[in-house]
Amino acid sequence: MIKRFTTLAFASLTALSFAQQDAQFSHNMFNRLAINPGYAGTSQAYCATLIYRNQWTGFEGAPKTILFSGDAFVQPLHGGVGLTVVSDNLGFDKTFIGKLAYSFNQPLGPGILGVGLELGAMQKSLSGNWIAPDGPAALDQAIPAAGVTKTTFDLGFGAYYTTNKLYFGISSLHLPQTDFKDSKYPKYKFDMVRHYYLMAGYDWSVAPTIDLKPSVFVKSDASSTQLDANLLVLWNRMIWAGASYRLTDAIVALVGFQKDMGKMSFKIGYSYDVTTSTLKNYSSGSHEILLGYCFKLDTKSKPTSHQNVRFL
Repeated sequence: MIKRFTTLAFASLTALSFAQQDAQFSHNMFNRLAINPGYAGTSQAYCATLIYRNQWTGFEGAPKTILFSGDAFVQPLHGGVGLTVVSDNLGFDKTFIGKLAYSFNQPLGPGILGVGLELGAMQKSLSGNWIAPDGPAALDQAIPAAGVTKTTFDLGFGAYYTTNKLYFGISSLHLPQTDFKDSKYPKYKFDMVRHYYLMAGYDWSVAPTIDLKPSVFVKSDASSTQLDANLLVLWNRMIWAGASYRLTDAIVALVGFQKDMGKMSFKIGYSYDVTTSTLKNYSSGSHEILLGYCFKLDTKSKPTSHQNVRFL
């Protein structure tokens, strides 16, 4: 029991120490709306993505994250709208995020430029079965034994450009840099610092049935930076396999299947992280499952007519 408490407490204190970091996903190449509101609507479709991540398997209290995102192009709004919901659990620490995005979409050259803004709420809570080795009376009064929950607003901005072959995006989330604190428990304090993201990818057809999809994903909070370098091989535009390297953290294997059925398409993917940091001694890696669905829209321009004053 004491071991269980120590493990969960360590995981929760890790959340306290690194609360500025958003949840990470190995399927970052398929998870663009959640970190860049400019992406909304640029696929000219109704799309939805669901990701479940079980990180550091075997480490009690390890992160478990569920993310849902959906976006749609809305022609009367000259852009797209999006919704992202995230539930992230780490030990006794829980984070819930819900946010709405709007992106103004503008044709530019061979592609589409999306400039977007997102607004939402973030809630953090700390609660659990705190066990003091010397009995309940010995529990530190600074620990919120009954639990504590705080909510604040959130704001993000992003720009995203895409063509049939490439994409590039830059964004910043948590712009207000708000904090979570409780006067009763002054040690329970989360400082949500500003995050910066950079993403880019290219689709290279090397044969009639083989496409290479290299991509990069960079995340930074101005004090630490994390880089993912990815390469997927897509066969017959249906089955993919690939690998990623996350700097100082993990080597990732990815496999998946996608099916295009005219206007509709869906995908399912799986990834496994082989931990390369010192945590490899305490866990057996991380698992992640991806589900995606899209319904393509007919965005052809409607014909217009104009009267000539000479022929009224």
